[in-house]
Amino acid sequence: MTDETTGSTGSTGSMPDWEKRFRAPRIGLPDWAENAPDRSLFVSNATGTYELYAWDRTSGAQRQATDRPNGTTDGVLSPDGEWIWWFSDTDGDEFGVWLRQPFGGGEDEPAAPGLEPSYPAGLALGRDGTSVVGRSTDEEGSTVHVIRPGGEPVEIYRHRESAGVGDLSHDGTLIAVEHTEHGDAMHSALRVLRLDGTAVAELDDTKGGTEELGLSCLGFAPVDGDSRMLVGHQRRGRWEPMIWDPLSGEETALAIDLPGEISAEWFPQPHQGAQGPASPKDGEESRLPDRSALLIEHSHQARSELWRYELTSGELVRLETPAGTVSEATARPDGSVEFLWSSAALPPVVRSTTGRTVLDPPAGSAGGTPGLKAPESVPVTDAWVEGPGGRVHALVQKPEGPGPFPTVFDIHGGPTWHDSDAFAAGPAAWVDHGFAVVRVNYRGSTGYGREWTDALKHRIGLIELEDIAAVRAWAVESGLADPERLVLAGGSWGGYLTLLGLGTQPEAWALGLAAVPVADYVTAYHDEMEALKAMDRTLLGGTPEEVPERFEASSPLTYVDQVRAPVYISAGVNDPRCPIQQVENYVRRLEERGAPHEVYRYDAGHGSLVVEERIKQLQLEIDFALRYLPAPAVG
Repeated sequence: MTDETTGSTGSTGSMPDWEKRFRAPRIGLPDWAENAPDRSLFVSNATGTYELYAWDRTSGAQRQATDRPNGTTDGVLSPDGEWIWWFSDTDGDEFGVWLRQPFGGGEDEPAAPGLEPSYPAGLALGRDGTSVVGRSTDEEGSTVHVIRPGGEPVEIYRHRESAGVGDLSHDGTLIAVEHTEHGDAMHSALRVLRLDGTAVAELDDTKGGTEELGLSCLGFAPVDGDSRMLVGHQRRGRWEPMIWDPLSGEETALAIDLPGEISAEWFPQPHQGAQGPASPKDGEESRLPDRSALLIEHSHQARSELWRYELTSGELVRLETPAGTVSEATARPDGSVEFLWSSAALPPVVRSTTGRTVLDPPAGSAGGTPGLKAPESVPVTDAWVEGPGGRVHALVQKPEGPGPFPTVFDIHGGPTWHDSDAFAAGPAAWVDHGFAVVRVNYRGSTGYGREWTDALKHRIGLIELEDIAAVRAWAVESGLADPERLVLAGGSWGGYLTLLGLGTQPEAWALGLAAVPVADYVTAYHDEMEALKAMDRTLLGGTPEEVPERFEASSPLTYVDQVRAPVYISAGVNDPRCPIQQVENYVRRLEERGAPHEVYRYDAGHGSLVVEERIKQLQLEIDFALRYLPAPAVG
């Protein structure tokens, strides 16, 4: 067993393609200020660490707004564009306070003075300077606070179960709170409050039926005096939008005839000076005009696309995007849409429906690699495999030449997430090293309907591994994968499934690579952040004291003595989601058995925002695999 500490990989001389994909400057989708749309905020790794950048679209000037050793990605602009709010935690522990700085630069200052450090639980900023701050702590549970300009924070909501701020209405009079007071952290209800905390309305799909259904706030209408809200719902077995007016109680279904799952946002009303529809004529209704539209984000079978939905006519018009995945999208006041697009083969780019590239990455400085372009990778192909709970969708990338290949089953986290046809430097690196990569959208994944996502309850881990086993069998039988050289790998929930799979399917895997995993479920539950405790109670049906047999059945520690494959584990010492102590408990058991393993501990939280650290971690995994995997069979 080796125990390594944080360090730099140093210069590599002739840089391989897989490293270039990490080092190449990237940008996220620029967010823009509601009343100053020419002021934007985006995330980039141009310096070698992911940080926030301010961008003045009028002058073209860009400015790095944050600069911290472990990076910063959580930020938002005030509606007037004058302030950048950003969340300041300690070395990735996700526990901290909101700070703000002037858009043009200046000293940071407390954005919500009077509020103690917490985990963030939503933020909404009003056009009059009012802020609504959601917080979560182990001691207090979930709280929501209103801060008027120059005033002290006023608590308007508190509950032990998970809750967060959804949105603030355009006129600043209504607050949407997503809550799980009913105890099911997978399915939120909505409550609308006034700024003094007075309840206005409740929308709760978890009551009155045999199945609990979730709701999400997609945003209030972008016009003063209009109280309508876009709401995501699951009433027809998938996520799709409707319109709800909390003042009148009226619900308006939207007939959007697309397969898969659907999200939406309002097209903003034209800003002064922006091209767009004319103002209402005399006698026309001046709340949300009938000519308004929604931007539809449509996800189906691991790909996504954009549509425009006209509220009056119900007309659905496809917006041209290449085949692949739209990771983020935003509608601009001029009627255009900007989106972050990529595919498994092609690196991400911020595009616009006007046909132009919106923004190139800023010039790199110390630690970055200016001008470097991410090399392309190989396209992804689809596999549909019959599993015990229905057809399982898997995405496959492989090197050139005939198989079978050594194969990495790269398992996604979440579990409420899904792999898609999007650019990912990790899988591309394995392909460069001669491995096939299989990514499985197991039961529990999003994107395939509510029933598929909700299938995990009470047998977590074991259900997902049944689907992974079915895809593994297909990969071997099809000639893709070498059965003696199969690697189970993943981060977060994927790391958890890796450790659980090595113990419950010990003959199936030659090697395991687990990043920031759950390893000892009982200890993890007691040490993790409160929001994840709530999720675990939902998934397992109670606490470790209430349902000990379920925690035992789903904990990798239960099966550690059955692990036969060499296992590599990496963990952040400040991780609030998969805390370090429960990893140490698992490692200690491996040590007692003398089982082959390596552990890498690094000074960050649930992953790293430092490019050099990400490269180092993947290099360590690749080196481990190349050392421990058996040689290919001859003949």
